[in-house]
Amino acid sequence: MTVEMSDSAVFAQRILAGQVRAAARVISMLENGDPTADEVAARLFPHTGRAEVVGITGPPGAGKSTLIDRLVCVFRARHRRVGVVAVDPSSPFTGGALLGDRIRMSAHASDPDVFFRSMATRGHLGGIALAAPAAVRVLDAMGFDVVIVETVGVGQSEVAVAGLADCTILVSVPSLGDGIQMIKAGLMEIGDVLVINKADLPGTDDLRRELSGLVAAARPEQQRPPILLTRASDGDGIEALADAIARHFTRARASGALQAARLGSLRSELETWIGLEAGRRILEAVGAERLRSLTDELEGRRQDPGKMARRLVADALARGLEVERASDQHKLHNTF
Repeated sequence: MTVEMSDSAVFAQRILAGQVRAAARVISMLENGDPTADEVAARLFPHTGRAEVVGITGPPGAGKSTLIDRLVCVFRARHRRVGVVAVDPSSPFTGGALLGDRIRMSAHASDPDVFFRSMATRGHLGGIALAAPAAVRVLDAMGFDVVIVETVGVGQSEVAVAGLADCTILVSVPSLGDGIQMIKAGLMEIGDVLVINKADLPGTDDLRRELSGLVAAARPEQQRPPILLTRASDGDGIEALADAIARHFTRARASGALQAARLGSLRSELETWIGLEAGRRILEAVGAERLRSLTDELEGRRQDPGKMARRLVADALARGLEVERASDQHKLHNTF
């Protein structure tokens, strides 16, 4: 059931007061495209920008969820409130998270200072859900000190998490043959901290040497991320990982890089939404009947999708200018 727009202030007030049920409801509304959620997000936005957002990405099987569970334990021991947004693959039938019903982070279920939310990508590329940035800001506004975003673990497309997170943790394991291939394909450039998990497995030293070589080739010495060894199942190396994250934020704040990166992230999100909103309005203006005829042109191979899209955008912009001119002329006529 859609909540009335007038309730947006109530939701925002409850979220700012730290009410978990209100936050969970609004995040669901954001996922479903409820317009009330947009109003809530707008009210919350001035109260955001304080949480440290940590992205954790890597190939499937790297142990990201276990690593996060242990990292939450360390953050809580340091008296930090932690929110987690775990992005799961989508069901092709329902659009929901395929792994959303799994038991995760069960050790923190009774902790009021830990919030866990599983989200579906719903077909959005980049390893994160389209609503994930807004969900992160909901938790930020609630007063969580750290918000962890775990990506779906699909490989090269996960670079989008770097645009959302202030600190990106790239997790690999020595047992996965495709781990290095994934990193060579471009993910190496987004990692602020590199983690070799399951470091008790054979091949750990070889993987560390190869990662060191890749880092040296990809970045100048002063920008090279640390390479840490962990065994998340036992909690080994997690304290060192939390320390590395803390050092990253200290340096980023001091240099101004944190503020610049956050501004760039907001700009990128703005451009994404402009494209989506413009596309939606253009399709509405085209109408179902014309869209069917255009589909026939595609089927008959008479016009390619790229040229057709450019023509539709140009037509929409032209009509918009005509409407604007007509409105200006009407105002001028009424003035005299």
